[in-house]
Amino acid sequence: QVQLVESGGGLVRDGGSLRLSCVASGSISRINTMAWYRQGPGKQRELVATIFIDGGETVYADSVKGRFTVSRIAANAGISMYLQMNSLEPEDTAAYYCNADGYDGGFWGRGTQVTVSS
Repeated sequence: QVQLVESGGGLVRDGGSLRLSCVASGSISRINTMAWYRQGPGKQRELVATIFIDGGETVYADSVKGRFTVSRIAANAGISMYLQMNSLEPEDTAAYYCNADGYDGGFWGRGTQVTVSS
């Protein structure tokens, strides 16, 4: 089992920045990738960014390329994943969820709300 806890959401103005964090604990050695998803009001959940834990390779949704950066720090005690979000737009308003995927399947955090005001 893997436990995921997100933090860092909040209210920010159009053009502002936020940094989200996700801490993974439990069976972290069996995690292959971690990712950020988001779900805006009335929208389906969408993939924002993925990072491979071992090599650090990253993949981004077209809508956030050049504005968002995903990173991770892996240690014996846990894995921390970050999402640096710059040049935020009202369209980025959503609940952001941390996901971990590996040999034991997929796990989700409870989410953190990001609201961008115009």
